[in-house]
Amino acid sequence: MRLIPYLILISLLFNSCGGNRQEIFVAPDGNDQNSGQQNAPLQSLQRALELVKDLREKDPESDLTIYLRRGTYYLDRPLVFDAIHSGTPEHPLQLTAYRDEAVTISGARHLELNWSAGEGPLLQAELKADQPFDQLYLNGRKQIRARYPNYDPDILIYNGYATDAIAPERISTWSRPETGVLHAMHRAEWGGYHYRITGVNAAGEATLEGGFQNNRQMGMHREFRFVENIREELDAPGEWYYDDAEERLYYFPAPDLDPDTSRAEIASLEHLFEFRGSKDAPVHDITVAGLEFRHTRSTYMRTKEPLLRSDWAIYRGGALLLEGTENILIQHNQFRQLGGNAVFVNQYNRKTNISTNLFEQIGASAIALVGSPEAVRSPSFEYHEWVAADQLDREPGPKNNDYPAQALIEGNLIRDIDTIEKQVAGVQISMASGITLRHNTIYNTPRAGINVSEGTWGGHMIEYNDVFNTVLETGDHGAFNSWGRDRFWHPNRQIMDSLTRAEPGLILLDAQNTTTIRNNRFRCDHGWDIDLDDGSSNYHIYNNLCLNGGIKLREGFHRTVENNIMINNSFHPHVWFEGSHDVFRRNIVMTWYKPIRLNGWGDEIDYNLLPDSAALSRSHELGLDTHGGYGNPDFLDPGTGDFRVADASPALALGFENFPMDSFGVMDPKLRAMADTPEISAPLFFLPKAGSSSPLVDFLGAQVSDIRGLGERSAAGLDSDKGVMVRTVPAESLAGKVGLQAGDVLISLNNHPVERVAQLMEHYQGESWRGAIELSYIRNQEQHKLDIKL
Repeated sequence: MRLIPYLILISLLFNSCGGNRQEIFVAPDGNDQNSGQQNAPLQSLQRALELVKDLREKDPESDLTIYLRRGTYYLDRPLVFDAIHSGTPEHPLQLTAYRDEAVTISGARHLELNWSAGEGPLLQAELKADQPFDQLYLNGRKQIRARYPNYDPDILIYNGYATDAIAPERISTWSRPETGVLHAMHRAEWGGYHYRITGVNAAGEATLEGGFQNNRQMGMHREFRFVENIREELDAPGEWYYDDAEERLYYFPAPDLDPDTSRAEIASLEHLFEFRGSKDAPVHDITVAGLEFRHTRSTYMRTKEPLLRSDWAIYRGGALLLEGTENILIQHNQFRQLGGNAVFVNQYNRKTNISTNLFEQIGASAIALVGSPEAVRSPSFEYHEWVAADQLDREPGPKNNDYPAQALIEGNLIRDIDTIEKQVAGVQISMASGITLRHNTIYNTPRAGINVSEGTWGGHMIEYNDVFNTVLETGDHGAFNSWGRDRFWHPNRQIMDSLTRAEPGLILLDAQNTTTIRNNRFRCDHGWDIDLDDGSSNYHIYNNLCLNGGIKLREGFHRTVENNIMINNSFHPHVWFEGSHDVFRRNIVMTWYKPIRLNGWGDEIDYNLLPDSAALSRSHELGLDTHGGYGNPDFLDPGTGDFRVADASPALALGFENFPMDSFGVMDPKLRAMADTPEISAPLFFLPKAGSSSPLVDFLGAQVSDIRGLGERSAAGLDSDKGVMVRTVPAESLAGKVGLQAGDVLISLNNHPVERVAQLMEHYQGESWRGAIELSYIRNQEQHKLDIKL
C-alpha cells in the first residue's frame, strides 16, 4: 500500500532544481496518486504536506516549496502544520502561488442547487446541510440572512436596527422563533452581544442564550439591535433562510443575480490553516505567500473567553491559527469574506511576521496576538475583580513564556472588519511583548483600529500607521485604544490611590517596557485619535498627526507625550493620579486642554503652542506652560495634509520639530493604490474673526458659517450676531437626515453656547466622543432642540 507514495518520494528526491531543492506542485485538477512534479500535480494540500513530512524525515534541511496552481481549493478540514513540516532559517518551507497565479483557499462547501418556484417571489431548493451555516454566497457575493429590520447599507449601525426587534408583538408572528439569532450593541456602546433565541416564555418574550461576548456585562442597548434567521422576516431581495427541519433553502432573488446560473457556496470551516506546535517543539520557518483565504464560518457564539479586565472576550481561532510557532511569515496574501478572526496568534509564538497582506470583509478582528493568562501573575478577568494587596505576586514580568513576542505586523491594508462582531480591532494585542506595528493602513472599523488590552508586558513599537474611520458603530474609544488595568489596578479609586502611593513599584510590574507610539496619522470622529484609557502606563507618544479627536490619557503613570499635532482638538487629561509622572510638552494644540477630575498635572506641562493668549493665560494661572506660546502654527499646506510648520512658526521657537507627512500607512504600490486616505479637515481655530469674511465649514455634512451682518441677523430674528448659520444641507448628509434646514441658526451644543463657527467646532470636538450631541437652534424665530446620534 506504500509503494506509490514511496515512488513519488524517490521521484521528488531526484527532481532537485540544484542542490537540495524540491518542488511539489498541487492543482485543483491534479491527482493525489501523481508524483507532485510540475507535469503531474497532486490535488490536495493534505497530500502535499504528507510528502513534506516524508521528505523531512529523509532530509530535515532540504529546501522545499509547495506550488499551488490557479484555482480554488475547497478544504474539508483545516490544513495542519506540525513541527515535522518546519524548515530552517536559510530554507523555510514555502507554500505559495505559482508565478502569481490566482489561488483561493476556501472554507466553503460548493452547492449544486436545483431551484424551483416557492411562495410569492421566493425560490426554494432542497439542501441537506451536514452542519449549521450562516453565510451564503452566490457568485462570490454574500447574501443577506433573513432579518428584521431589513438590511440598509446607508445605516451605519448594524446596517439597520430596531427597538422592537424581539418585541412580543413581533415574536407572536413567528412560527419558529427558536431559529432566530439576536445581535445587540452593548448598553454603553462598548462592543456588542449575540444571542440564540431558545424559545418564548409565558409572557411572549424571547428566552435567550449568549451575551458572553463582552467582558463588561451591562446588558443590551435598548435601540441598537436586530434579529435574523426568522422565516417570516424573509421579505427583501437578496435575503435567504434555511429551514433545517424541511432541509430546504429559501431565497428572495436579488434583481441582478440569476440563481440558476450562479455559483452557490456556504461557509463550512472555522479555520483554514492551523500551525500547531509547542514551546518545546515549535512549528518554525514556514512561509505562506500569494494566496487568498475566504469563507470561514462566523464564530461569535464561541467568543466567550474574557481577557484581563478589558471589555473584550475572545475566541482563540481564525482562518489562520498560529500556536507554538517561531519564524512564521504570512506575506502578500488576501483575506476576504471571513466569518471570524482572520489571523490569530495564540499563546507561545516568536518572531511572527505578517506583512503586506490585504484584509477586508472580516467578521471579527483582522490580526489578534493574545497570550495565555497562565503567563500572567495575579491575573483578574473582569473590571470589578481584583487580587488583594497582601496576596499580590510582586515578581515583575511574566510567569512563563506562553505569549506572543517579537512579532512584526507591517504594511498590511486592513478595512471593513465590522461585518459581524463589534468588539474587534484591525490589530488586537493582549498579554504579549515587543510587538511592532509598522506602515499599516486601517480603516472602516466599528471600534479601535489598534487595541492594546492591558499593560502586559509592553515594549510595543507602533509607528508609521494610518488609522482612520474608526469607532463607527460604538463609542467612548479611539483610533488607537489601550487599557492598563494591571496588577496595581483596583476598581475603587481611593484604594488604588493608597496602593500606588504606598508602593509605586506595583505600577510597572506588568507594563515593564515602554510602548512607543510615533510617526502615525490617526483620525477618530467618534472618540479620540489616541485613547490611553483606565490606567494605561509606560508610554512614549511623539511625532503623531492627530486629525480630529486629540489625545486622551486617563489615570495611569509614566506617559510622555511630545511633539504631536492635534488638529482642531487638544489634550484630554482625565482622572490623573497625584504622582502620575506624566509629561506633555512641545505639542501643537488648537484649543485649551480638556481636563476632567485631575489630582495633579504630572511632572511637566510646558513648551506647548496654544491657540491664543486667553488659552495661554489660563495655563499660566495653573502653573502650566511657563515657557509655552500661542498663535497660528503656520502649517505649510494643510489642504493636502502637510502639517509641517513654516520656518517662522512660533512652534519651532518652543522646540517643536517637523516630522515627515508622507510616510503613513502602506508602502507597497499595489496596496497603496487600493487604500483610502483620511479626510483632511481645515484648521478651524484660526478662522477670520467676527466682522471679516467668514468661510464655509463642514458640520455634520452641512455647510455653516458665522452670521454675516445685520441683514442676516434681522432675517433670522436674532438679538445679536452670535450664532452659526446653516447655509446648505445635502439631503444625504447627517444634518439633512436629522432635519436641519438651510437658514437654521445654531446657538448651543450640549448646553455650551455657540457664538462662532470656531466655538461650534471646539465644543463638537470636545463632546463627539460621547456618540451623541444635543443642538439648540433658531428656526422661524423660535428655539428648537435636536438630539443627534453620531
